[in-house]
Amino acid sequence: MNVARKKILTWDELAREVSRRKREGQRIVFTNGCFDLLHVGHARYLQQARALGDCLIVGLNSDESVRALKGPNRPLIPAEERAEMLAALECVDAVAIFPQRTPDALIRLVAPHVHVKGGDYRKEDLPEAALVEALGGEVRIVPLVEGRSTSEIVLRILERYR
Repeated sequence: MNVARKKILTWDELAREVSRRKREGQRIVFTNGCFDLLHVGHARYLQQARALGDCLIVGLNSDESVRALKGPNRPLIPAEERAEMLAALECVDAVAIFPQRTPDALIRLVAPHVHVKGGDYRKEDLPEAALVEALGGEVRIVPLVEGRSTSEIVLRILERYR
């Protein structure tokens, strides 16, 4: 079996994994996103997130929730493939797909010590910040890699191959 695929967990499997890691005293870091067309900005962001704890869990938007957030032409890559790409990264310990527009239900399940978002967000504008703090966690914003986004990559491809 593909080693990366072992890191892609159902919510029940994730609950057991988080419980085990917390019993061992590990600091759980959580982040979430669409991660469509994985790029160096994503990789650096995830490495920064992982450095804030012992275990990095990535909540991945389902195809349906990506469409609801980004429009009918997204995602470019199906959720199962996006999950496998994320799971292949050494800094990622687990990936779970969520169907909702927001990660609130998954945050409740994980109750992370740290919830990480990129510099395109501000804590005060982050809907899930209050939930994370109510669960005893902290919200951290890490800087983005300038000029690296899926939308910019798509535009560059379209310009070059017209």
